[in-house]
Amino acid sequence: MEDLIIDLLAQVRRQKPLVHNITNLVVMNSTANALLALGASPVMVHSPSEVREVVDLAQSLVLNIGTLSELTAESMLVAAEHANNIGRPWVLDPVGAGISAFRNDLLANLLELKPTVIRGNASEIMSLYNFNEVNTKGVDSTADSKAAIGFGKALQEQLGSIICISGKVDYILSEQHTAEVHNGHPLMTQVTGLGCSATALIGAFLAVTDHPFEAATAGVSLLSLAGELATARSAGPGSLQMHLYDELYLLNEERIRMHLNLKHYGN
Repeated sequence: MEDLIIDLLAQVRRQKPLVHNITNLVVMNSTANALLALGASPVMVHSPSEVREVVDLAQSLVLNIGTLSELTAESMLVAAEHANNIGRPWVLDPVGAGISAFRNDLLANLLELKPTVIRGNASEIMSLYNFNEVNTKGVDSTADSKAAIGFGKALQEQLGSIICISGKVDYILSEQHTAEVHNGHPLMTQVTGLGCSATALIGAFLAVTDHPFEAATAGVSLLSLAGELATARSAGPGSLQMHLYDELYLLNEERIRMHLNLKHYGN
């Protein structure tokens, strides 16, 4: 799996894919910078009047429902349906799943369109499986990622989507494969938007491969790895965010082989 991730990173840097993000206002700048640091090209277009045209131009689509509005909800549905129609891969980040009926209704409609990949924390994945059970504290998880594996597998079977569960250990689930990422650091929870950045990176890798499990594993792995390496030279959350972009930019074969702690299982 390391070889595949190294190859996918090289492809992103060579192709510089355009990744269309309809994302939340809190993380728009940080996710754009993460994509640029990795080597991809971000575009953030939210108007329902133009999202179809941008989906046509881009190689992948990222939907993040963090700061939801009626306008962005419409844009997401239009963009996801059009992505399906023209064969563009897309990833859904269900930020705050379970906290309101409006959010849950949108998520139910997006799930019907069957995202290529879904990435969320444990509480969000559990809420996607059963909207009547609220497992979140705002947008933060109240559950360990391992506790959500059963819910993630059930979602994967239902939708066919690759399911990523972020936490102390990150899990990536497909019908035939499971990956565990043991990188990262607790300080990363003190910086907003790092999970959202992982979602954006998945979008970059989806743009350069026809294998969504590999793309999802690469995106989650490299964000967690960059965060761990950045933490080692950070005094706190402010400097961690700055160093994270540097570490994404500096990732190479040597650093990945030396520091990535990834386990991969075939079912």
